[in-house]
Amino acid sequence: MHHNPIFIQNLSYVYPDGTLALNNINLSIQATERVALIGANGSGKSTLQLHLNGIILPQSGEVIIGEWQVCPQHLQKIRNFVGLVFQNPDNQLFMPTVWEDIAFGPINLGLSPTEVRQRVLEAMAAVDIDPQWYSDRSTENLSGGEKKRIAIAGVMAMKPQILVFDEPSAQLDPRSRRQLIELLQTLPLTQLIATHDLDLALELCDRTVVLSQGEVVFDGKTEQVMSNSEFLLQHALESPLSYSRPYCQLEDAPMTVTSDQ
Repeated sequence: MHHNPIFIQNLSYVYPDGTLALNNINLSIQATERVALIGANGSGKSTLQLHLNGIILPQSGEVIIGEWQVCPQHLQKIRNFVGLVFQNPDNQLFMPTVWEDIAFGPINLGLSPTEVRQRVLEAMAAVDIDPQWYSDRSTENLSGGEKKRIAIAGVMAMKPQILVFDEPSAQLDPRSRRQLIELLQTLPLTQLIATHDLDLALELCDRTVVLSQGEVVFDGKTEQVMSNSEFLLQHALESPLSYSRPYCQLEDAPMTVTSDQ
């Protein structure tokens, strides 16, 4: 595993309409780090993530993934190195069955049937999916949490060293969200997790990067930034629920009786 799989230096990006999406981003992420990427809508999170596997190419500055600079001649290697898991798993699941979906990437690498089968089984095991139960099931008939696992398995089958998540807990019920957190805690890979779920970030990530108007305004300990409600508010974020004190507790709340008489 590469010791410094993500290195970004002086990265800026302007959209065709003149919007400055990223402004002089400098960021380095070490192997096996889980880093939360937070910020208000429009802060640049998705634009930054899409630079990591070359869906968007740098306009100025550089992005180095593993040993390769993000540029057209290195895109195949980089896209094998970086697994991107989209917010909506329906954007990644398009084959008729679970098995075919997970096998799609390895097949397109030109691997032998034996190697493809081994990768699919390993990916299923990594996300705790029973092949006997799921292999022949249609991806259309799965729950949101199951679809997330299948999408992650499809990425894992490519044997990446980096996992990039866009809002992994979106559209999940509380039980599925808990299962997802437990799953991500077990994956021994570098993870960059863009999320509005600050409680998830607090539980999963020791380090948090805050983007605001395309700039890094904080890069440090997750607990430090999550406990600073004033700073979060300045950047259109709210403290995690676990850091918020309820206005009243039922057992302590006084009962007031009013009468119109």
